[in-house]
Amino acid sequence: MKKILFALALTVCAIATTQAQSKIGHVRSQALLDTMPSRKAAIKEIKEIENAGLKELKEADSVIQITYMEYQKKMNTMSETVKQYEENRIRRMQQNLEERQQQIDQQLQMMTQEMNNVILDRVKKAVNIVATAKKFNYIIDESTTLYSVGGVDVTNEVIVELMKLEAEAKKTGK
Repeated sequence: MKKILFALALTVCAIATTQAQSKIGHVRSQALLDTMPSRKAAIKEIKEIENAGLKELKEADSVIQITYMEYQKKMNTMSETVKQYEENRIRRMQQNLEERQQQIDQQLQMMTQEMNNVILDRVKKAVNIVATAKKFNYIIDESTTLYSVGGVDVTNEVIVELMKLEAEAKKTGK
């Protein structure tokens, strides 16, 4: 019986020591992202490019619609050869519009991904600075945690580091 109690006490001490050695913090990632001027600027830039792309596509679509209406008005007086030529021309215009839409979508996706990578790298760097300074073993995101009791909220400390990194990036133009 003494051996079992001794083993149980040893296990409890080992667990307590392990828990005391692991220091866990957490952040509110949305709060971090919402405070970043570079993220706000990136979102604005992407929106402007998206709006310019939509305007371009609407204008091209209007040209196609006008061309098609003109074709319909004149089609009864056209020869078969001219009809085929006009139909092919309108079809090519439509294909060009669709290709341009795909290009714009791809460009927006690439830009979004590049900007997100820069922003997330900056967030990770700020989290790493705080984790190293405060000797945390883990810093987790509250939004992806199913259950948590305890831990230290280091969101404000990370925001301070993020603002320093943002200012540094602004000075260097990165």
